[in-house]
Amino acid sequence: MAWNVVIVGGGFGGLEAARRLERALPRHSARLTLVSDQNFMLYTPLLPGAAAGTLEPRHAVVPLREQLECTDVLLGSVTGADPGRKVVQLTTGDGRDLELPYDQLVLAVGSVSRTLPIPGLAEHAVGMKTLPEAIALRNRLLQSFEVAEGIDDPEARASWLTFVFVGAGYAGLEGLAELQDFATDLIDRYPRCRMQGVRFILVEAQDRVMPEIPESLAHFATDELQARGIEIRTRTTIERITAETATLAGGEVVPTRTVVWTAGVKPSPVVQRLGLPVHERSRRIVVERTLRVPGVDGVWAIGDAAHVPDPRDLEKPCPPTAQHAIRQGRLVARNVAAALSGDRPRRFRYKTLGVFVDLGRGKAVASTMGLRWRGVPAWFLARTYHLMSMPGITRKIRLVADWTVGLFFGRDGSELGRLGHPGRLDTPDRIALERDAAAARRSQREAEELRAAAD
Repeated sequence: MAWNVVIVGGGFGGLEAARRLERALPRHSARLTLVSDQNFMLYTPLLPGAAAGTLEPRHAVVPLREQLECTDVLLGSVTGADPGRKVVQLTTGDGRDLELPYDQLVLAVGSVSRTLPIPGLAEHAVGMKTLPEAIALRNRLLQSFEVAEGIDDPEARASWLTFVFVGAGYAGLEGLAELQDFATDLIDRYPRCRMQGVRFILVEAQDRVMPEIPESLAHFATDELQARGIEIRTRTTIERITAETATLAGGEVVPTRTVVWTAGVKPSPVVQRLGLPVHERSRRIVVERTLRVPGVDGVWAIGDAAHVPDPRDLEKPCPPTAQHAIRQGRLVARNVAAALSGDRPRRFRYKTLGVFVDLGRGKAVASTMGLRWRGVPAWFLARTYHLMSMPGITRKIRLVADWTVGLFFGRDGSELGRLGHPGRLDTPDRIALERDAAAARRSQREAEELRAAAD
């Protein structure tokens, strides 16, 4: 009888676990099933590049079926689990509710953006956690330039040319640097915007940027960004966001049409519906050092949703980084195979290879094995690391091609906000409708002005 091994989540940890299990388990001894709500793995460190046009967005993802040979990929969203009955509950892509039985279950459900109860945050801010968010941010910058170029009043134009990033971690710092680089490359095509200038503001609640890296490198990153004209507000928080403003702690009101929220992540909400022990502080699934969920037969958890004890300090969880998730995926595959064959599982031991923060314009900061790098050498190391970590030789080649082309040609300035969202076939020309509506509003405004003048 073949074992049922189910992996939930197609991110770094889930995909790596599936790839390793294909090698570790004899053919026909187990049926491997990977459940994911999308048919690709997103290489999240490349999101800023996808948003800023340094690479083709499709090259920041890895199709799951391209990397897996004998694993069944099931597109769906997990809604719950019953560990007592050993079943996972999910809703498939076509809306069917299923129960998937398992003998061994690996949970790699990942994380989502951590939000705070700030008025207007959910309605007006943009995230930087998913590919659609990254592309939406690119489109918003281009739309802002187009709108600002058509405005005569410099004061009214300023809000369209101001971009506020909240959170100075990896996503915030890299996203801000890449987007500012993108804006610098494009602004010469917009004469009015070029004369007025673009304003970028980074807001961080702690006393410095990037607490994950050594303080000297954080200072270098701060100096590099400030030299480009980027305003960095540490020990500052956001109090309120509207469609046209962001209010900082202390009452300063910043006119802006774009607020990017990158202030941390939290475990996927489905964690609370799996019937498993959850850590009281981190809200992640509690696991032993072997990645097994204690007291629950045949269940393992890895990645951002698992409270994996950090080998350097067992009281803390491992940081939610790609390199930790990948190593946990490798170990959990080995331990699942060991459990099925009656061998003893191994403990998770991993020392961070280093941290890399890409600042755009051929600049970066990095810390590797006790050595600290900055500038062009760090930028080269960062790109080399991402290239080596990207699964699949074809994806690596595509990435190299994008980066090479980017060295010789400018970035594309096309706004593709409607790509993938066509109108109905029987819908009249939308552009004509919008033009007619704008003309009607203009006529109404002129009529009101004439009446006011007559009165």
